[in-house]
Amino acid sequence: MLKGKRIGFGITASHCTYEEVVPKINVLREQGAIVVPIVSHSVLVAATRFGTGEEWVKKIEAAAGAKIISSIVDAEPLGPKTPVDCMVIAPMTGNSISRFANAATDSPVLMAAKATMRNGSPVVIGISTNDALGLNGVNVMKLLNAKHIYFIPFGQDDPIKKPNSLVSDFNYIVPTIVKAIEHQQLQPLLIQHGQST
Repeated sequence: MLKGKRIGFGITASHCTYEEVVPKINVLREQGAIVVPIVSHSVLVAATRFGTGEEWVKKIEAAAGAKIISSIVDAEPLGPKTPVDCMVIAPMTGNSISRFANAATDSPVLMAAKATMRNGSPVVIGISTNDALGLNGVNVMKLLNAKHIYFIPFGQDDPIKKPNSLVSDFNYIVPTIVKAIEHQQLQPLLIQHGQST
């Protein structure tokens, strides 16, 4: 189903999820997809207990078999000149959710998503945010009701300690993309987080 498909793969700054997400790029390639990696500025420069930006860039490029796109200027052609069949943003932070829902295009990842939607192609979102059931809830709902936007199934990752937090189950990345290319939302959307494992 994904053989020969160009998949944009955007990564934003939910550093704790990279270990789980980056190997999914390999899965896409194993299924015959051509992966175009795009990262936000914070991915490049942040050094956290999960690793440095330099380390993650190397891992992302190795998984994708391609150089990352890390500027808005380089992401813009993904609309008119070198389109992708589907754009994935995983993980997508609360900050990026808020900006995307309100049409702010201030990162390479959001520019790639906007360029993809311009062509009527699907954008797949894998959320990872501590305030999805708080102030950012309105933005999540806006995106759930927007054309051409599909969500990787998500749930509460820690209802007791982080009651407003929602995280996608990234094991559903590939099936969500397959459905999104058919302009369908993978169901069920709301899950018990981690139920796929």
